[in-house]
Amino acid sequence: MLYISGVKAEDVIYTPLPLYHSAALLVGLGGCLEVGATCVLRPKFSVSQFWDDCRRYHVSVIQYVGEVMRYLCNAPKRENEREHKVRLAVGNGLRVEVWKEFLQRFGPICICEFYGATEGNTGFVNYTGKIGAVGRANFIHKMLAPFELIRYNVEQDEPVRDERGCCIRVPPGEAGLLVAKITKSAPFNGYAGDRQKSEKKILRDVMKKGDLYFNSGDLLMVDHEGFVYFQDRVGDTFRWKGENVATTEVETTLVAVQFIQEVNVYGVPVPGHEGKIGMAAIRLKEGMDFDGEKLYTHAKDFLPNYAIPRFVRLQVRDPFGWPFKPRGGAGGP
Repeated sequence: MLYISGVKAEDVIYTPLPLYHSAALLVGLGGCLEVGATCVLRPKFSVSQFWDDCRRYHVSVIQYVGEVMRYLCNAPKRENEREHKVRLAVGNGLRVEVWKEFLQRFGPICICEFYGATEGNTGFVNYTGKIGAVGRANFIHKMLAPFELIRYNVEQDEPVRDERGCCIRVPPGEAGLLVAKITKSAPFNGYAGDRQKSEKKILRDVMKKGDLYFNSGDLLMVDHEGFVYFQDRVGDTFRWKGENVATTEVETTLVAVQFIQEVNVYGVPVPGHEGKIGMAAIRLKEGMDFDGEKLYTHAKDFLPNYAIPRFVRLQVRDPFGWPFKPRGGAGGP
């Protein structure tokens, strides 16, 4: 991954992520070993020390997950925050609004966003710097690791099939379930010690009878230029008023509201109604008050009517200092 992103032996890579995740261990530390670069490890991510560390160790490449970038953008502004040697950022999960703000605040850093899964047999790399994209589809990629975006029924939690029993490709501009063909060059080895879970990730008869595809569980979209965009996880999508609501899109929109620190959106059932309706769990920025009118106006201006959350929950930070909430699910502290 680092080699593809243009990292060289002379680079110094800053990795403030936990090594028990494959992002830091395989991409970060493993990538440094592969290209012969220097790796700077920090025991724990620190917003206040991030750019000081980059200056102290002459860092040229930073590794991130989306939340890291958002925390940096939420930090108070400093006069010297553009004084660094960072030229490249490699990671995933970066939202469009944070992406734009990060570049505006911290300078012209090349952001190499990628998409992949530890057990997956395909992935994408945004080597062009297109804001919001996780990569670009091309014929070479489809030759080496064939993939498809197929129509998916959110309510029934399964792919839509035609009269032949095969899956249906979605056109450009429409979100579809990412599935990748299982081949010798793109195998799916499964999960250790659990054959049942491995079997659940395999889809059969996708494009023709007898073929096998890995089910990523993610909804992606390809635009007319071939750029690939992550839309949502299947479990994080719900259906309301006959429309599919992508929670990531709603969260990205709402988090731009001035008084919101963090937000998690999910669907909840309502008696007497089909599907699920939107619930937004919100944590306010310190010292700021909730303004329902401002939130409603913003949501109405930037979201289609069916995607506007009808319920809002105000959350507080966990007393033990844990983050607001992990991605996915409908729980919360």
